[in-house]
Amino acid sequence: MGRRRILLILVAVALLLLALLLRTALQPEHATRLILDQAGKALGLQITAASGEYRLRGTPQLVLHDVVAREPGAAPLLQARRIYLSLPWATIRARGSDLTVRRIELDAPRFDLPAYQHWIATRPPSTRRIPTLTDGLRIRDGRIDNDDWDVDGIDADLPSLHPDRPVQARLRARYLDPPLAIPVELAVALSRPSALAAGTATGFATRGRIAIERGDWRLPATIALSGPLQLGKDDLSISPAHLGMAARYESGKTALPFALGLHGPLRFDEATWVLAPVGVALRGQGPIPTFNARGALALGRRLVLQLDGRIAQWPETWPALPAPIGQSTSALPFVLHYIGKPDLTEIAALHLERDTTVFDGRFRLPDVLAWIDADKLSPLPPLDGHVTTPRLQISGAQLEGIEVSIDDPGLPDDNARP
Repeated sequence: MGRRRILLILVAVALLLLALLLRTALQPEHATRLILDQAGKALGLQITAASGEYRLRGTPQLVLHDVVAREPGAAPLLQARRIYLSLPWATIRARGSDLTVRRIELDAPRFDLPAYQHWIATRPPSTRRIPTLTDGLRIRDGRIDNDDWDVDGIDADLPSLHPDRPVQARLRARYLDPPLAIPVELAVALSRPSALAAGTATGFATRGRIAIERGDWRLPATIALSGPLQLGKDDLSISPAHLGMAARYESGKTALPFALGLHGPLRFDEATWVLAPVGVALRGQGPIPTFNARGALALGRRLVLQLDGRIAQWPETWPALPAPIGQSTSALPFVLHYIGKPDLTEIAALHLERDTTVFDGRFRLPDVLAWIDADKLSPLPPLDGHVTTPRLQISGAQLEGIEVSIDDPGLPDDNARP
Protein backbone atom coordinates (compact mmCIF):
# COMPACT_ATOMS: atom_id res chain seq x y z
CA MET A 1 0.00 0.00 0.00
CA GLY A 2 2.85 2.37 0.74
CA ARG A 3 4.32 1.84 -2.70
CA ARG A 4 0.88 2.45 -4.30
CA ARG A 5 0.50 5.73 -2.42
CA ILE A 6 3.95 6.82 -3.49
CA LEU A 7 3.15 5.91 -7.12
CA LEU A 8 -0.15 7.85 -7.00
CA ILE A 9 1.61 10.85 -5.50
CA LEU A 10 4.28 10.74 -8.22
CA VAL A 11 1.62 10.49 -10.94
CA ALA A 12 -0.29 13.39 -9.40
CA VAL A 13 2.87 15.50 -9.19
CA ALA A 14 3.73 14.63 -12.80
CA LEU A 15 0.24 15.58 -13.98
CA LEU A 16 0.42 18.83 -12.01
CA LEU A 17 3.80 19.66 -13.52
CA LEU A 18 2.48 18.79 -16.99
CA ALA A 19 -0.55 21.01 -16.44
CA LEU A 20 1.69 23.86 -15.30
CA LEU A 21 3.94 23.37 -18.33
CA LEU A 22 0.94 23.32 -20.70
CA ARG A 23 -0.54 26.40 -19.07
CA THR A 24 2.74 28.23 -19.42
CA ALA A 25 3.24 27.02 -23.00
CA LEU A 26 -0.29 28.00 -23.95
CA GLN A 27 0.04 31.55 -22.68
CA PRO A 28 -0.45 33.85 -25.70
CA GLU A 29 3.13 35.10 -25.75
CA HIS A 30 4.59 31.59 -25.53
CA ALA A 31 2.17 30.07 -28.05
CA THR A 32 2.75 32.94 -30.45
CA ARG A 33 6.52 32.58 -30.20
CA LEU A 34 6.24 28.83 -30.82
CA ILE A 35 4.02 29.29 -33.86
CA LEU A 36 6.24 31.99 -35.38
CA ASP A 37 9.40 29.98 -34.71
CA GLN A 38 7.96 26.95 -36.48
CA ALA A 39 6.70 29.06 -39.39
CA GLY A 40 10.05 30.84 -39.63
CA LYS A 41 11.99 27.56 -39.75
CA ALA A 42 9.74 26.27 -42.52
CA LEU A 43 10.19 29.44 -44.57
CA GLY A 44 13.80 30.29 -43.78
CA LEU A 45 12.75 33.58 -42.17
CA GLN A 46 12.93 35.31 -38.83
CA ILE A 47 9.35 36.19 -37.89
CA THR A 48 8.59 38.21 -34.78
CA ALA A 49 5.52 39.87 -33.28
CA ALA A 50 5.18 42.29 -30.37
CA SER A 51 2.13 40.42 -29.08
CA GLY A 52 -0.38 37.81 -30.12
CA GLU A 53 -3.74 36.27 -29.30
CA TYR A 54 -5.26 32.97 -30.32
CA ARG A 55 -8.45 30.94 -30.06
CA LEU A 56 -8.66 27.18 -30.47
CA ARG A 57 -12.36 26.51 -29.96
CA GLY A 58 -14.43 26.32 -33.12
CA THR A 59 -12.34 27.57 -36.02
CA PRO A 60 -8.82 28.38 -34.77
CA GLN A 61 -7.89 32.08 -34.96
CA LEU A 62 -4.59 33.87 -34.55
CA VAL A 63 -4.08 37.64 -34.17
CA LEU A 64 -0.56 39.10 -34.33
CA HIS A 65 0.49 42.70 -33.68
CA ASP A 66 3.54 44.53 -35.05
CA VAL A 67 4.74 41.65 -37.17
CA VAL A 68 8.14 41.65 -38.90
CA ALA A 69 9.40 38.96 -41.29
CA ARG A 70 12.92 39.02 -42.72
CA GLU A 71 15.76 36.88 -43.91
CA PRO A 72 18.35 36.57 -41.11
CA GLY A 73 20.40 39.76 -41.07
CA ALA A 74 18.46 41.36 -43.95
CA ALA A 75 15.91 44.13 -44.27
CA PRO A 76 12.27 43.16 -43.53
CA LEU A 77 10.36 41.82 -46.51
CA LEU A 78 7.03 42.14 -44.66
CA GLN A 79 5.86 44.33 -41.81
CA ALA A 80 2.30 44.67 -40.55
CA ARG A 81 0.58 46.46 -37.70
CA ARG A 82 -1.91 43.59 -37.39
CA ILE A 83 -2.43 40.19 -39.01
CA TYR A 84 -5.59 38.18 -38.43
CA LEU A 85 -5.71 34.55 -39.57
CA SER A 86 -8.58 32.10 -39.27
CA LEU A 87 -8.15 28.57 -40.64
CA PRO A 88 -9.92 25.23 -40.18
CA TRP A 89 -8.50 22.36 -38.12
CA ALA A 90 -8.32 20.31 -41.31
CA THR A 91 -5.82 22.79 -42.76
CA ILE A 92 -3.68 22.62 -39.61
CA ARG A 93 -3.67 18.82 -39.61
CA ALA A 94 -2.84 18.76 -43.36
CA ARG A 95 0.53 20.51 -42.69
CA GLY A 96 0.61 22.35 -46.01
CA SER A 97 -1.10 19.87 -48.31
CA ASP A 98 -4.41 21.75 -47.90
CA LEU A 99 -4.31 25.55 -48.36
CA THR A 100 -7.88 26.28 -47.27
CA VAL A 101 -8.07 29.38 -45.07
CA ARG A 102 -11.22 30.93 -43.68
CA ARG A 103 -10.16 34.60 -43.60
CA ILE A 104 -7.08 36.83 -43.66
CA GLU A 105 -6.92 40.47 -42.55
CA LEU A 106 -3.86 42.72 -42.88
CA ASP A 107 -3.67 46.17 -41.29
CA ALA A 108 -0.92 48.51 -42.56
CA PRO A 109 1.15 45.78 -44.25
CA ARG A 110 4.38 46.94 -45.89
CA PHE A 111 5.85 44.62 -48.52
CA ASP A 112 9.42 45.09 -49.78
CA LEU A 113 9.51 43.65 -53.30
CA PRO A 114 13.34 43.48 -53.75
CA ALA A 115 13.71 41.78 -50.35
CA TYR A 116 10.98 39.32 -51.30
CA GLN A 117 12.65 38.57 -54.65
CA HIS A 118 15.97 37.95 -52.89
CA TRP A 119 14.29 35.59 -50.42
CA ILE A 120 12.31 33.70 -53.05
CA ALA A 121 15.50 33.15 -55.07
CA THR A 122 16.97 31.25 -52.09
CA ARG A 123 13.99 28.91 -51.76
CA PRO A 124 14.01 25.43 -53.27
CA PRO A 125 11.92 25.08 -56.43
CA SER A 126 8.27 24.42 -55.69
CA THR A 127 4.92 24.55 -57.39
CA ARG A 128 3.13 27.85 -56.87
CA ARG A 129 -0.37 27.38 -55.53
CA ILE A 130 -3.34 29.66 -54.93
CA PRO A 131 -5.01 29.22 -51.51
CA THR A 132 -8.75 28.92 -50.96
CA LEU A 133 -10.17 31.78 -48.85
CA THR A 134 -13.71 30.87 -47.89
CA ASP A 135 -14.44 34.21 -46.14
CA GLY A 136 -11.98 36.26 -48.18
CA LEU A 137 -9.23 38.79 -47.64
CA ARG A 138 -9.16 42.36 -46.38
CA ILE A 139 -6.20 44.76 -46.60
CA ARG A 140 -6.14 48.26 -45.14
CA ASP A 141 -3.50 50.97 -45.64
CA GLY A 142 -1.02 48.69 -47.37
CA ARG A 143 2.17 49.56 -49.22
CA ILE A 144 4.53 47.91 -51.73
CA ASP A 145 8.11 49.25 -51.91
CA ASN A 146 10.25 48.72 -55.02
CA ASP A 147 13.46 50.19 -56.43
CA ASP A 148 11.74 51.97 -59.35
CA TRP A 149 8.19 52.47 -58.14
CA ASP A 150 5.98 52.15 -55.06
CA VAL A 151 2.30 51.57 -54.37
CA ASP A 152 0.73 53.04 -51.24
CA GLY A 153 -2.74 53.52 -49.75
CA ILE A 154 -3.70 49.95 -50.66
CA ASP A 155 -7.23 49.01 -49.57
CA ALA A 156 -8.48 45.70 -50.95
CA ASP A 157 -11.59 43.60 -50.34
CA LEU A 158 -11.82 40.06 -51.70
CA PRO A 159 -15.09 38.35 -50.62
CA SER A 160 -13.78 34.85 -51.39
CA LEU A 161 -11.11 33.08 -53.41
CA HIS A 162 -11.19 29.64 -55.03
CA PRO A 163 -8.33 28.73 -57.39
CA ASP A 164 -10.52 27.55 -60.28
CA ARG A 165 -13.58 29.76 -59.84
CA PRO A 166 -14.20 33.33 -61.08
CA VAL A 167 -13.34 35.91 -58.46
CA GLN A 168 -14.19 39.57 -57.94
CA ALA A 169 -12.46 42.18 -55.79
CA ARG A 170 -12.35 45.90 -55.12
CA LEU A 171 -9.06 47.81 -54.98
CA ARG A 172 -8.03 51.32 -54.02
CA ALA A 173 -4.35 52.30 -54.24
CA ARG A 174 -1.87 54.88 -55.57
CA TYR A 175 0.99 54.03 -57.93
CA LEU A 176 4.02 56.27 -57.33
CA ASP A 177 6.96 56.92 -59.62
CA PRO A 178 7.81 60.54 -58.68
CA PRO A 179 6.88 62.96 -60.01
CA LEU A 180 4.26 60.67 -61.54
CA ALA A 181 1.34 59.49 -59.37
CA ILE A 182 -1.66 57.38 -60.43
CA PRO A 183 -4.42 56.93 -57.83
CA VAL A 184 -6.90 54.17 -58.77
CA GLU A 185 -10.24 52.92 -57.50
CA LEU A 186 -11.21 49.77 -59.38
CA ALA A 187 -13.46 46.74 -59.48
CA VAL A 188 -11.50 43.70 -60.68
CA ALA A 189 -12.59 40.30 -62.00
CA LEU A 190 -10.53 37.18 -62.81
CA SER A 191 -11.76 34.03 -64.55
CA ARG A 192 -9.32 31.50 -63.03
CA PRO A 193 -6.86 32.65 -60.33
CA SER A 194 -4.85 29.39 -60.44
CA ALA A 195 -3.66 30.30 -63.94
CA LEU A 196 -1.64 33.19 -62.48
CA ALA A 197 0.33 30.80 -60.28
CA ALA A 198 0.92 28.50 -63.24
CA GLY A 199 2.18 31.38 -65.41
CA THR A 200 -0.62 30.97 -67.94
CA ALA A 201 -3.17 33.53 -69.10
CA THR A 202 -6.63 33.96 -67.65
CA GLY A 203 -9.55 36.25 -68.38
CA PHE A 204 -9.23 39.64 -66.68
CA ALA A 205 -11.39 42.75 -66.55
CA THR A 206 -11.37 45.93 -64.50
CA ARG A 207 -13.29 49.17 -64.54
CA GLY A 208 -13.35 52.23 -62.34
CA ARG A 209 -11.63 55.57 -61.85
CA ILE A 210 -7.99 56.57 -62.17
CA ALA A 211 -6.10 59.86 -62.27
CA ILE A 212 -2.68 60.37 -63.82
CA GLU A 213 -1.00 63.25 -61.96
CA ARG A 214 2.32 64.91 -62.64
CA GLY A 215 3.42 68.35 -61.51
CA ASP A 216 0.89 71.01 -62.51
CA TRP A 217 -1.32 68.77 -64.67
CA ARG A 218 -3.61 65.82 -64.10
CA LEU A 219 -5.71 63.45 -66.17
CA PRO A 220 -8.77 62.12 -64.30
CA ALA A 221 -10.53 59.32 -66.17
CA THR A 222 -12.96 56.45 -66.01
CA ILE A 223 -11.55 53.32 -67.63
CA ALA A 224 -12.48 49.82 -68.69
CA LEU A 225 -9.65 47.37 -69.35
CA SER A 226 -9.93 43.70 -70.29
CA GLY A 227 -7.97 40.86 -71.86
CA PRO A 228 -6.00 37.69 -71.06
CA LEU A 229 -3.75 38.44 -68.06
CA GLN A 230 -0.45 36.64 -67.47
CA LEU A 231 2.01 37.19 -64.60
CA GLY A 232 5.76 36.73 -65.02
CA LYS A 233 8.50 36.84 -62.42
CA ASP A 234 8.28 40.60 -61.92
CA ASP A 235 6.20 41.73 -64.88
CA LEU A 236 2.70 41.34 -66.25
CA SER A 237 1.12 41.29 -69.69
CA ILE A 238 -2.37 41.52 -71.16
CA SER A 239 -2.36 40.34 -74.74
CA PRO A 240 -4.34 41.65 -76.40
CA ALA A 241 -5.59 44.44 -74.13
CA HIS A 242 -8.78 46.38 -74.81
CA LEU A 243 -8.74 49.77 -73.08
CA GLY A 244 -11.50 52.36 -73.17
CA MET A 245 -11.14 55.70 -71.39
CA ALA A 246 -13.25 58.82 -70.92
CA ALA A 247 -10.81 61.42 -69.64
CA ARG A 248 -10.10 65.11 -69.15
CA TYR A 249 -6.73 66.83 -69.37
CA GLU A 250 -6.48 69.54 -66.68
CA SER A 251 -3.73 72.13 -66.35
CA GLY A 252 -4.37 75.49 -64.75
CA LYS A 253 -7.58 76.85 -66.27
CA THR A 254 -7.39 74.43 -69.19
CA ALA A 255 -9.79 71.46 -69.22
CA LEU A 256 -9.86 69.33 -72.39
CA PRO A 257 -12.22 66.30 -72.44
CA PHE A 258 -11.67 63.37 -74.79
CA ALA A 259 -12.41 59.67 -75.27
CA LEU A 260 -9.65 57.19 -76.05
CA GLY A 261 -9.65 53.58 -77.19
CA LEU A 262 -6.53 51.39 -77.33
CA HIS A 263 -6.07 47.84 -78.58
CA GLY A 264 -2.87 45.80 -78.55
CA PRO A 265 -0.50 43.76 -76.35
CA LEU A 266 0.09 45.54 -73.03
CA ARG A 267 3.17 44.86 -70.88
CA PHE A 268 4.31 46.31 -67.55
CA ASP A 269 7.99 45.89 -66.68
CA GLU A 270 10.75 48.08 -65.26
CA ALA A 271 8.20 50.71 -64.14
CA THR A 272 7.02 51.23 -67.73
CA TRP A 273 3.71 50.47 -69.43
CA VAL A 274 4.15 49.52 -73.10
CA LEU A 275 1.54 49.04 -75.84
CA ALA A 276 3.16 47.95 -79.09
CA PRO A 277 1.89 47.55 -81.70
CA VAL A 278 -1.22 49.48 -80.72
CA GLY A 279 -4.35 50.66 -82.46
CA VAL A 280 -5.54 54.07 -81.27
CA ALA A 281 -8.91 55.78 -81.62
CA LEU A 282 -9.15 59.32 -80.22
CA ARG A 283 -12.36 61.34 -80.11
CA GLY A 284 -11.58 64.87 -79.02
CA GLN A 285 -13.34 68.15 -78.32
CA GLY A 286 -12.07 71.68 -78.83
CA PRO A 287 -8.41 71.64 -79.89
CA ILE A 288 -8.10 67.86 -79.42
CA PRO A 289 -8.60 66.22 -82.84
CA THR A 290 -10.46 63.06 -83.76
CA PHE A 291 -8.28 60.41 -85.39
CA ASN A 292 -7.50 56.72 -85.84
CA ALA A 293 -3.89 55.54 -85.83
CA ARG A 294 -1.49 52.66 -85.30
CA GLY A 295 1.94 52.65 -83.73
CA ALA A 296 3.53 52.31 -80.29
CA LEU A 297 3.04 53.87 -76.87
CA ALA A 298 5.14 53.65 -73.70
CA LEU A 299 4.49 55.43 -70.39
CA GLY A 300 6.91 55.51 -67.47
CA ARG A 301 9.31 58.22 -66.39
CA ARG A 302 9.14 59.25 -70.05
CA LEU A 303 6.41 59.10 -72.64
CA VAL A 304 7.05 57.59 -76.07
CA LEU A 305 4.54 58.09 -78.89
CA GLN A 306 4.96 56.85 -82.43
CA LEU A 307 1.67 57.11 -84.33
CA ASP A 308 0.76 56.81 -88.00
CA GLY A 309 -2.86 57.66 -88.73
CA ARG A 310 -5.52 59.91 -90.21
CA ILE A 311 -7.24 62.94 -88.67
CA ALA A 312 -10.91 62.84 -89.74
CA GLN A 313 -11.21 66.60 -90.20
CA TRP A 314 -9.54 69.88 -89.28
CA PRO A 315 -10.84 70.86 -85.79
CA GLU A 316 -13.07 73.95 -85.84
CA THR A 317 -11.16 75.55 -82.94
CA TRP A 318 -7.86 75.39 -84.86
CA PRO A 319 -6.93 78.44 -86.98
CA ALA A 320 -8.75 78.42 -90.33
CA LEU A 321 -6.74 77.19 -93.31
CA PRO A 322 -6.57 79.25 -96.51
CA ALA A 323 -8.26 78.06 -99.69
CA PRO A 324 -8.15 75.61 -101.27
CA ILE A 325 -6.70 73.64 -98.31
CA GLY A 326 -9.41 74.79 -95.93
CA GLN A 327 -12.21 73.98 -98.38
CA SER A 328 -11.13 70.36 -98.78
CA THR A 329 -13.06 67.67 -96.91
CA SER A 330 -10.27 65.10 -97.19
CA ALA A 331 -8.87 63.38 -94.13
CA LEU A 332 -5.38 64.38 -93.01
CA PRO A 333 -2.79 61.55 -92.88
CA PHE A 334 -0.17 62.18 -90.20
CA VAL A 335 2.87 60.75 -88.46
CA LEU A 336 3.52 61.88 -84.88
CA HIS A 337 6.72 61.20 -82.94
CA TYR A 338 7.35 62.22 -79.32
CA ILE A 339 9.88 61.14 -76.69
CA GLY A 340 9.95 63.19 -73.51
CA LYS A 341 8.18 64.08 -70.30
CA PRO A 342 4.70 62.58 -69.89
CA ASP A 343 3.14 66.07 -69.74
CA LEU A 344 3.97 66.57 -73.47
CA THR A 345 6.00 69.70 -72.73
CA GLU A 346 9.00 68.60 -74.80
CA ILE A 347 9.40 68.73 -78.57
CA ALA A 348 7.13 66.65 -80.81
CA ALA A 349 7.66 66.05 -84.53
CA LEU A 350 4.71 65.95 -86.94
CA HIS A 351 4.26 65.08 -90.59
CA LEU A 352 0.82 66.14 -91.89
CA GLU A 353 -0.83 66.01 -95.32
CA ARG A 354 -4.02 67.13 -96.95
CA ASP A 355 -4.39 66.29 -100.62
CA THR A 356 -1.20 67.70 -102.21
CA THR A 357 -0.25 69.93 -99.26
CA VAL A 358 2.51 68.63 -96.98
CA PHE A 359 3.70 69.93 -93.60
CA ASP A 360 6.76 68.79 -91.62
CA GLY A 361 7.41 70.45 -88.31
CA ARG A 362 8.49 70.44 -84.68
CA PHE A 363 6.67 72.06 -81.78
CA ARG A 364 5.88 72.05 -78.08
CA LEU A 365 2.21 71.25 -77.59
CA PRO A 366 1.56 73.66 -74.65
CA ASP A 367 2.99 76.56 -76.70
CA VAL A 368 0.77 75.76 -79.68
CA LEU A 369 -2.34 75.41 -77.48
CA ALA A 370 -1.57 78.76 -75.83
CA TRP A 371 -1.18 80.32 -79.29
CA ILE A 372 -4.56 78.93 -80.38
CA ASP A 373 -6.28 80.20 -77.20
CA ALA A 374 -4.67 83.67 -77.28
CA ASP A 375 -6.99 86.66 -77.75
CA LYS A 376 -4.68 88.17 -80.34
CA LEU A 377 -2.96 85.59 -82.47
CA SER A 378 0.56 86.26 -83.62
CA PRO A 379 0.91 85.83 -87.40
CA LEU A 380 2.84 82.57 -87.10
CA PRO A 381 2.42 79.63 -84.73
CA PRO A 382 5.27 78.78 -82.32
CA LEU A 383 6.89 75.97 -84.29
CA ASP A 384 9.64 75.02 -86.70
CA GLY A 385 8.17 73.77 -89.94
CA HIS A 386 8.14 73.53 -93.69
CA VAL A 387 5.00 73.62 -95.87
CA THR A 388 4.71 72.84 -99.57
CA THR A 389 1.51 73.23 -101.60
CA PRO A 390 0.94 73.64 -105.35
CA ARG A 391 -1.67 76.40 -105.01
CA LEU A 392 -2.84 78.88 -102.37
CA GLN A 393 -5.35 81.74 -102.30
CA ILE A 394 -4.66 84.68 -99.98
CA SER A 395 -6.68 87.94 -100.02
CA GLY A 396 -8.01 87.21 -103.49
CA ALA A 397 -4.57 86.48 -104.93
CA GLN A 398 -3.69 83.04 -106.21
CA LEU A 399 -0.18 81.80 -105.56
CA GLU A 400 1.39 78.70 -107.09
CA GLY A 401 4.35 76.47 -106.18
CA ILE A 402 4.33 77.58 -102.55
CA GLU A 403 7.08 76.66 -100.10
CA VAL A 404 7.00 78.22 -96.63
CA SER A 405 9.51 77.74 -93.81
CA ILE A 406 8.76 78.78 -90.22
CA ASP A 407 11.46 79.15 -87.62
CA ASP A 408 10.77 79.30 -83.88
CA PRO A 409 13.84 80.66 -82.05
CA GLY A 410 12.56 79.01 -78.87
CA LEU A 411 13.20 75.54 -80.30
CA PRO A 412 16.73 74.12 -80.50
CA ASP A 413 18.08 73.08 -83.90
CA ASP A 414 17.22 69.50 -84.74
CA ASN A 415 17.16 67.76 -88.10
CA ALA A 416 14.98 64.93 -86.82
CA ARG A 417 11.68 64.39 -88.64
CA PRO A 418 8.99 61.78 -87.99
